[in-house]
Amino acid sequence: MNSPFVRDATLLIFRVVLGLVFIAHGIDKLFFPGMDDTIGQFSAWGIPQPQIFGWVVAIGEMAAGALLVIGLLATFAAGMLALLSALSIYFVHVSNGFFVEEGGVEYAAVLCVALLMVVVFGSGRASLDGVLSRVES
Repeated sequence: MNSPFVRDATLLIFRVVLGLVFIAHGIDKLFFPGMDDTIGQFSAWGIPQPQIFGWVVAIGEMAAGALLVIGLLATFAAGMLALLSALSIYFVHVSNGFFVEEGGVEYAAVLCVALLMVVVFGSGRASLDGVLSRVES
């Protein structure tokens, strides 16, 4: 399993699935139920400046998720999303226990750790980052 092909293919699948999850969450916040409801929920959770952070999170999830899918600035995008995930754990999930059914930290923690894997190991050669780094060499 120490084959470069297997490693890069796995990183590609990992990045794409992770990016699509965040794109879906951003689209959900923006359109279903919409920003008014998203901002209201952020306010109810006690998130500071919910009007600003609602938009930052929705657009950030979509943009950084897209960057993960194509593998452009992937470590930056993953780092930003890991920070957003850590903030959601702190502001929303930690007081609700562990399991996702109760609004707990389970799902957000898995996403945060998965994003840290991209930060540490990069996007792999099957990414725009990988292509651009080979062109520069």
